[in-house]
Amino acid sequence: MKTVVVGLSGGVDSSVAAYLLKQQGYNVIGLFMKNWHDDSVTISDECPWLDDSNDAMLVAEKLEIPFQTVDLSQEYKERIVDYMFREYEQGRTPNPDVLCNREIKFDVFMNIALSLRADFVATGHYCRKAVVNDGTEKPIYRLLSGIDNAKDQSYFLCQLSQEQLAKTLFPIGELTKPEVREIAQELNLVTANKKDSQGLCFIGKVRLPDFLQQKLKPKAGTIIAISDQFEPYSKTPPLVDSKEETLAFAAQKIKYSKSDGSVIGTHQGAHFFTKGQRKGLAVGGTKEPLFVIDTDVEDNIIYVGEGKDHPGLLRSTLFVPNDDLHWVRPDLSLTHGEELSVLARIRYRQPLEDAVLYQTEKGLYVTFSNPQTAITEGQFVAWYLNDELVGSGVIS
Repeated sequence: MKTVVVGLSGGVDSSVAAYLLKQQGYNVIGLFMKNWHDDSVTISDECPWLDDSNDAMLVAEKLEIPFQTVDLSQEYKERIVDYMFREYEQGRTPNPDVLCNREIKFDVFMNIALSLRADFVATGHYCRKAVVNDGTEKPIYRLLSGIDNAKDQSYFLCQLSQEQLAKTLFPIGELTKPEVREIAQELNLVTANKKDSQGLCFIGKVRLPDFLQQKLKPKAGTIIAISDQFEPYSKTPPLVDSKEETLAFAAQKIKYSKSDGSVIGTHQGAHFFTKGQRKGLAVGGTKEPLFVIDTDVEDNIIYVGEGKDHPGLLRSTLFVPNDDLHWVRPDLSLTHGEELSVLARIRYRQPLEDAVLYQTEKGLYVTFSNPQTAITEGQFVAWYLNDELVGSGVIS
């Protein structure tokens, strides 16, 4: 009998994943990851991780499977939290959920599971795994979108490797969220009607802005409005019309200065804001809503534009340096000068859009057919062939 360690989070998805695996004849073990207990960050008197741990334990008892809690707080702080603060201080916007999957669930946690002589690790992600049988001795694993388009979580797993996929199972990938809840209700699981967590990965109800403000010091700065008629000086087309130079020009970030607009307000720290952000500016009197179009953490300035179609928000091309490039399917990776038509997204829940990849000596350009809103440094772009996620990278 094969042994599977399930990451029981105290939510309905992982609960049903454990049940399905037991039904399929696996020897199932439930492990809860405790990822945070820093008393210096106090959001409220609530203790969500403890509540989640208790719910996970109750599910394990109901399913009659072994259960224990593992404390990964130190690893989570070093690999996720410290990294997040460094990125925000530099004016970049990391994705903690992608990082949590790459660094914690499918690395530290997986190693613990394998040390228990487990054959596989399973999670409650809405995605699927398949195997390519190409006649070679070594199988090729495919990461596929979940059947439920509204809940597909393949984007969050965009940094997984072939080695990690080989040891992973996604039991609920063929189900929709309503079907998962229905199974939990039939089993009378304590998690059946529990709301999905909206906080940081495995921290609980902590909102990211509140979390950042308790670690990064406030610093008063100005908000500068940029007209939608502004002509950036940095946008001088290349003299040589080569493919690579054209792409580099298109991916170029607009550099704003104080003299490019007018001061319309103040803020408490440029590192608290990110491109595309609308809430939290506390500036009124404009015809259309204001959006952050850029942040300058060195001079502590936020640049804003009026309306969601402001040209400062829109760009069609982005760049991923080779060091930040990852292929889930290494056999499909491109060599210098090669290109590939794909579907791509730059954030979770964004509809997939037509794009073309172009590999250069220094990195990969991704050009979308339609301009994208708020392409943000530090975030992940992921690309697909039909419903298969084949690669990803950190936007530069």
